[in-house]
Amino acid sequence: MSDTYAQVMRSADALEVAVADPALVVFEAAATAFRDELGEDFVIEDAPVPKRLAPHATAVAVTVYRDDDDVASGRLILLYDPAGQEAWAGTFRVVAYVRADIEPEVAADPLLGEVGWSWLTEALDLHVPGYTAESGTVTRVITEGFGAKEEEVPLTGFELRASWSPTADEQAQGEHAQGEHAQGDLDALDLGSHVTAWCACIAAAAGLEPPGTRALRPRTPGSGQR
Repeated sequence: MSDTYAQVMRSADALEVAVADPALVVFEAAATAFRDELGEDFVIEDAPVPKRLAPHATAVAVTVYRDDDDVASGRLILLYDPAGQEAWAGTFRVVAYVRADIEPEVAADPLLGEVGWSWLTEALDLHVPGYTAESGTVTRVITEGFGAKEEEVPLTGFELRASWSPTADEQAQGEHAQGEHAQGDLDALDLGSHVTAWCACIAAAAGLEPPGTRALRPRTPGSGQR
């Protein structure tokens, strides 16, 4: 758990007595930690949040540049429903989107879906205490130009859409069982670690290949880039 996360939770604990809706305090603390975990190597901005998926939500968008070129982007949404939702198996749900440019031969590779999905699951396995009810899709994207743009070279891309529910490991649950319930739940879930995992997934899709993920892009001798 990051120092910022701990500071946010202490502030939330102090504010709870002054807030009519304790669920809002829980959500705001989680959202602040969620944003603060994003890495400095990503260009970050606020993103629109869905209005009907949950009572509370926050979202961020990220763009990854290499040599001044936009090579990948993503969006991460944190949903919170104090009452929980059956499909979530909990009160929090993380929704992620990742897009990256890839070479045509990579887009044609039959293993693209499997490896692309592994970029996410391996990052989650490496960074988060636990997760459940994961689901998603991997899409190959081909963009062709017509009319005034028909001379442009077709572009190929990779898109990942996924969602999962954060869970806590048994040890973390036990450590926080004696504390304030909402704060203990958030500490055990470590929502910031899910942001770290998402960033690792985007890095893999961009060809940066963080530890714990498999690379799909062919690399030329002496080059670390795709």
